Amino acid sequence: MGVNPVFSFANGGNTMQTPKEEMKRSLGLGSALSIVVGTIIGSGIFFKQGSVLDSAGNSTMAILAWVVGGILTLTAGLTIAEIGAQMPYTGGLYVYIEDLYGRLWGFLAGWMQVIVYGPAIIASVAGFMSILMTNFFGLGANWRIPLALITILAIGLMNMFENRIGAAFSVITTIGKLVPIAAIIIFGLFWGHHNALGQTVGEIRAASGNFGVAVLATLFGYDGWILIANLGGEIKHPQKILPQAIIIGITAVLVIYTLITVAVLRFLPASQIHTLGENTTAYLATAAFGPIGGKLLSAGIIISMMGTINGKMLTFPRIVYAMAKRRDLPFSRYLAYLTPKAKAPVVATIFIIVLATVMMIFFNPDRLSDLCVFTVYCFYTLAFFGIFILRKRNDASARPFSTPLYPWIPILAIIGGLFVLVSEVINDPAGVLLFIGVVIVGLPVLYLVKKLDQRRVDKAMNIEHPLDNDKDQ
Repeated sequence: MGVNPVFSFANGGNTMQTPKEEMKRSLGLGSALSIVVGTIIGSGIFFKQGSVLDSAGNSTMAILAWVVGGILTLTAGLTIAEIGAQMPYTGGLYVYIEDLYGRLWGFLAGWMQVIVYGPAIIASVAGFMSILMTNFFGLGANWRIPLALITILAIGLMNMFENRIGAAFSVITTIGKLVPIAAIIIFGLFWGHHNALGQTVGEIRAASGNFGVAVLATLFGYDGWILIANLGGEIKHPQKILPQAIIIGITAVLVIYTLITVAVLRFLPASQIHTLGENTTAYLATAAFGPIGGKLLSAGIIISMMGTINGKMLTFPRIVYAMAKRRDLPFSRYLAYLTPKAKAPVVATIFIIVLATVMMIFFNPDRLSDLCVFTVYCFYTLAFFGIFILRKRNDASARPFSTPLYPWIPILAIIGGLFVLVSEVINDPAGVLLFIGVVIVGLPVLYLVKKLDQRRVDKAMNIEHPLDNDKDQ
């Protein structure tokens, strides 16, 4: 009789073994920093201005929400920097959770990323991008999902068969980010005529004045910083460079986001931002720079968002592939397939595209963005608690980087994480239950997958199962 394969997943403790290094450590501080900034700056800052303002209730609180969101993200980054410096190999959150809490929790972290978070954030960014695209091409709202789907398919295909094209595209989109950001900041700060502080939307019923929900909305704009941890095995001197890239990158984005928010509020009154909602960026581009300049600015933002999708389309199929290689997913044999020439995870990429498409159909991008932040923060918060486990497990000599103001910074990160979770439970309980349910479904899926694997092994070894004997009688 075979051993129950699930038992080995239920034990906590340090089960993660440092993997044999197979990747070249070629990324320096400049490259790592550009990855952090590039993966953070996507659609959030351009499309969340309206929802943040509505939730905050006035412009002063909206600006403060972006600052608080950045500070919470920075405390998270400082905490993860200490953890990541002690695990300087490829894997990121998936690896951290498994090392800290055992194989079962590691599986759930991976399952969350490939079934919920990855597809949701790709669908959300693509959904926001399609709003700009329909305005850019003068199309109706019914074109949003088709345009988003075409973009995801095109970027997915680009990364399936030729990695060099994807790499070149990343360079172009990174440069593309700088143009609209600089244009909005400079124009708004120097040519805007409204006072950014004190504007209110209190007379509008939709303005809830819920500061917690406003901060939650900003965190979608800050999310993505932890993806640099997935490249830990490819960073030179990761114990030093990984913390530097996370801290400097998040701080830079905090400053950029605050300046953009002030610039937008100086150019457009709060009541107009509320009315425009997700169309604020498209309107601002045309109003500030005229029809031609507006088109160029919109094109720059679209290219920027394509770059964000490109980065996530590179990352999440590889998590699917990694889990499939460990036979943690149904149909792992197919999901682990690599193309012979490019060694690209084709089936895993198709898998992510299909899930993202389903989410685009059933959720609007604004709601989807909040829910994916909630889901990933469940595991972020677990990781934040992990710093106390590592402090007990390892002495100071094993810590290449120590979080400053310990234990207050990790405690603040944990409070911030719990704040995010409670705010979203209050704001969207139905969506939260759905997403938590999908994550929990991973447990019986894992059990069945491992049971089937064990039976295949036992059959290969000619070990009979009682169930097989019953069938023969």
